[in-house]
Amino acid sequence: MKLNHCHHPLRPTRRHFATKYTAKITSTSSTGRSLAAEVTPPRPLPSDPRGYLLPRHHLICKATQILLSHYNNHGPNPSRQNPKTLSFSDPFSDLSDYLHSLQPQCPTVITPLEASEILKSLKSPSLAWKFFQFCPSLSPKFRHESFTYNRLLLILSNSTSPERFDMARDLLRDMDRFGIRGSISTVNILIGFFGNGQDLEMCVGLVKKWDLRFNAYTYKCLLQAYLRSRDSSKGFDVYLEMQRRGYKLDIFGYNMLLDALAKDSKVDKAYIVFEDMKRMHCEPDAFTYTIMIRMTGKSGKTDESLALFQAMLEKGCIPNLIAYNTIIEALAKGRMVDKVILIFSKMVEDDCQPNEFTYSVLLNVLVAEGRLNKLDDIVELSKKYINKKIYTYFVRTLNKLGHSSEAHRLFCNMWNYHDKGDRDAYMSMLESLCSAGKTTEAIDLLGKIHEKGLTTDTMMYNTVFTSLGRLKQLSHIHDLFEKMKQDGPPPDIFTYNILISSFGRSGKVDIAVKFFEEMESSNCKPDVVTYNSLINCLGKHGDVDEAHMRFREMQEKGLNPDVVTYSTLIECFGKTDKVDMARKLFDEMLAVGCSPNLITYNILLDCLERCGRTSEAVDLYAKLKQEGLTPDSFTYAVLERLQSGGHSRLRFRRQNPITGWVVSPLR
Repeated sequence: MKLNHCHHPLRPTRRHFATKYTAKITSTSSTGRSLAAEVTPPRPLPSDPRGYLLPRHHLICKATQILLSHYNNHGPNPSRQNPKTLSFSDPFSDLSDYLHSLQPQCPTVITPLEASEILKSLKSPSLAWKFFQFCPSLSPKFRHESFTYNRLLLILSNSTSPERFDMARDLLRDMDRFGIRGSISTVNILIGFFGNGQDLEMCVGLVKKWDLRFNAYTYKCLLQAYLRSRDSSKGFDVYLEMQRRGYKLDIFGYNMLLDALAKDSKVDKAYIVFEDMKRMHCEPDAFTYTIMIRMTGKSGKTDESLALFQAMLEKGCIPNLIAYNTIIEALAKGRMVDKVILIFSKMVEDDCQPNEFTYSVLLNVLVAEGRLNKLDDIVELSKKYINKKIYTYFVRTLNKLGHSSEAHRLFCNMWNYHDKGDRDAYMSMLESLCSAGKTTEAIDLLGKIHEKGLTTDTMMYNTVFTSLGRLKQLSHIHDLFEKMKQDGPPPDIFTYNILISSFGRSGKVDIAVKFFEEMESSNCKPDVVTYNSLINCLGKHGDVDEAHMRFREMQEKGLNPDVVTYSTLIECFGKTDKVDMARKLFDEMLAVGCSPNLITYNILLDCLERCGRTSEAVDLYAKLKQEGLTPDSFTYAVLERLQSGGHSRLRFRRQNPITGWVVSPLR
């Protein structure tokens, strides 16, 4: 090629060309005003035998380096940033300069294949999106092809950005606008990306729109998408279509379909798939059999579950923990205790360590069938695995189910077998003994805890104090409290509340007051519950003035009386015929925003009725209804007396529900 170029030697050149030429001068005129030069054309880009341009690896590496270096230095967290709005320090300007500097040796700035390879190296969806949009600006002839769209769709599918779905839809609209026809790979990516709803139907529609054909992988993607969206019916339909087309699933696909059908209780369809699986020479594995065993066990077909487990063993599949738990659960559902123990023994024999779920199923079936005598066999079989945590579970559960004697026996086994105790098991046993009223054993256990490397804490003492108080074993409370103060741990506010409540309910007012004063001089300061216990104790035993004084004292200390405080004091005044004081307290209660409950209304209604203040009682009942409270049998009993007109003070009445009512700190 010849290039003629005129140039005036005295006229400065103002135009600068971005493109550089390599040329050889072949002739010049005698005046030097013109010359002829031979320009060497750029070498053509390498291509494969089919004529497709091969990617330039040096270009791909350099371009990727430019983009990633800027992004790593300046880019934010890609998974949290909106890919459309992400800004950079302008690596694309540097990239543009680099790509244009390669001309004219490489006349094509960048090819779609090269763009695809660069995208492959950009893990950030933000950066990939920017680069994808940047490519067409390099050359008016550049057009993205289906594989570059596929590459960006793959990157978006791995993103956690909330914008990723809208961006994928934008890409599909771009393809439609530019007339770019996707491939079956595009459809496969989109099915896995969207996975459910209208978008999934749109993906299927693209196959017809782009005149494509489903392949085995497309069917597999579609099947998994339906199963992930919990539509096992459509998933099964896709499976049948695959069968008609001569495609088959792999073991993962079969297990996924079987699991979905089993969870939806579609037993017949699951068996069809299971038999097809064996017929298609895809051998079921341990997971396959586990799914089938769980399904049959859930539907009550215990014999089939057992047969499937046996088949699994004959096929050489080694059951794992899930498989063993599944067959044990299925047999337990069928109340087959002996076979449950047999399978459990094989589990231990195979060195498959049971977990808490295993033991929970075993314990529940033994309790349900009245076969707790077999629990020792379970413990003996798994002696090498059973630990304090499992013992604790047994003790806690047996106590909860009401089998305290079995729990105690097992606890003693643990106590003798392990050098160090478990606090949870200890607390469970202590609570069980206290609930059963076995306070002597509880106190004895409390004194032996140090033998197993554990220290007593305040909660343990409070548990025993509560039980002793409920049984009014006050001498034991006194002795244990002295031991607690001497050896530790220190009593807390709950301890004092229990003591005040216990002695108060038993009429030992002086001792209750003594504990209250001791509490005030300690680090524990009285709370509302403390005052409620003390006020109830004083008022119930006739010292209403002292109870009222304590009521005002708690207000002065900044403690707000609650509905229990007011109800207790109103009852105290009502019992001593100080109706005006009771009514005044009720009005004060309303004024400070403490809403009376039904018990409060019942107490005051009873008080007014006994004193013959019938009209006030009727008005109070109307207010009770206005507040939306539902009268109970006690309310109606008071109303019946009001209607009968009898106001005799000497009559038998039901015990007032507020009497002796003290909020327990350990409830």
